[in-house]
Amino acid sequence: MTVHSHDHQLCVDEAIRSATRLCQERGSRLTDLRKQVLQLVWSSHKPIGAYDILKSLQNQGRSGAPPTVYRALDFLLELGVVHRISSMNAYVGCTEPGLPHISQFFLCIACGVAAELNNQSVNDSIEITATEMGFKIQDHTIEVSGLCSACQ
Repeated sequence: MTVHSHDHQLCVDEAIRSATRLCQERGSRLTDLRKQVLQLVWSSHKPIGAYDILKSLQNQGRSGAPPTVYRALDFLLELGVVHRISSMNAYVGCTEPGLPHISQFFLCIACGVAAELNNQSVNDSIEITATEMGFKIQDHTIEVSGLCSACQ
């Protein structure tokens, strides 16, 4: 978890480039609102809730209501540039945008940082076990809480 000391603007810029490219490939549009929501999600590596996003947008002089933010987040989820952290009812940027994958997250309970992992062996184990049990996975995200190296 090296998110504590790096040029975070690079993360934001790359997220915008990826979202723009994916929209072009899929014939959809990264509206100003969607772009602003994506920037807010990527404003740190900490998951952010929809109401915090709405408050930030209002502080930037943009009017809106919760459904507007949720529609933008749904679009970004479908585009594959953000993930939903269910246990927190919050959103975090995707480190492998546009690629279908099942993610795991380490969530630091002290500083709030979320680090995305894409461990294929974990995914394989879940898929094999689901198949053996006749279980059809609809969606899943693995969330592991603990302390990052900076907070230990």
